[in-house]
Amino acid sequence: MRNLFISIFVFVLFPLNTFCQEINLEKAAKEITEEGKLLYRLEMASWYGTDIFLDSFQEKERIGGYFSYLDKDTPKCLFFSRGENPQVIGVVSFGDIKIVETATIDFKERDFKENERSLYTIRKKALTEIQQDSVLFKTYTNANLNLIPYIGKEGKKVYVLTGPKVMGTVLFGNDYLLTFDDRDNLLSKKEIHRNLIPIKFEKGQNMVASMHSHAPETGNFITSTDICTLMLYAKFAEWKEHIVISKDYVSIWDCVNESLTLISMEDYETMKK
Repeated sequence: MRNLFISIFVFVLFPLNTFCQEINLEKAAKEITEEGKLLYRLEMASWYGTDIFLDSFQEKERIGGYFSYLDKDTPKCLFFSRGENPQVIGVVSFGDIKIVETATIDFKERDFKENERSLYTIRKKALTEIQQDSVLFKTYTNANLNLIPYIGKEGKKVYVLTGPKVMGTVLFGNDYLLTFDDRDNLLSKKEIHRNLIPIKFEKGQNMVASMHSHAPETGNFITSTDICTLMLYAKFAEWKEHIVISKDYVSIWDCVNESLTLISMEDYETMKK
């Protein structure tokens, strides 16, 4: 009887552990996807916002820089002036970030609001770190470092992504995360991927899926910066799916439906068979 009880206990415990693992993977996928889509919305606001603003603003020599943020759920791209005490010189707001025609421009000059001042400050400090620390922050030919300041539930962050200057290549990696305290002081800086991972593509080549791998220090799963990059560029490469391989897990990003599935390496190998 005792042996029978132990057998039943083990049988019940095994699927329960598997179920818990699935729940954890679903939670991780949800969190990574949400942050990746947030970064995408901010980058798209910057892409469209700069084109729209530069087409309309006459005094381009006055522009000191820009950054994008969410005002409630509205993506906005803010432009500020040059000088020691910059002011807001224009804001491009979007109703739907995927529909450029929903954009409106406000040319009213004003002081920064409190959250805008903080975003400006952490962006400026991140830029200073990039300029002063050439060991950690690497630059490449035909590529730009794009800064994305963000204030959320987990604190104040600046993501740094590497974007291509030329078509035909999707760049993963060479991305960084800087974190700041409530007073906008730098807490930490780190590279997310260890190196730059370029994947070339040609229009009409019918490459259904693409793939890259992660070193252990990057983590078990696809990163939010990977998802942002895929949402920005996969449509040009005409990819349907992107796979990220790590030691113990496989991340599968559906480029069409913009959804993420995380599975164990063991399950992935079984699925391939």
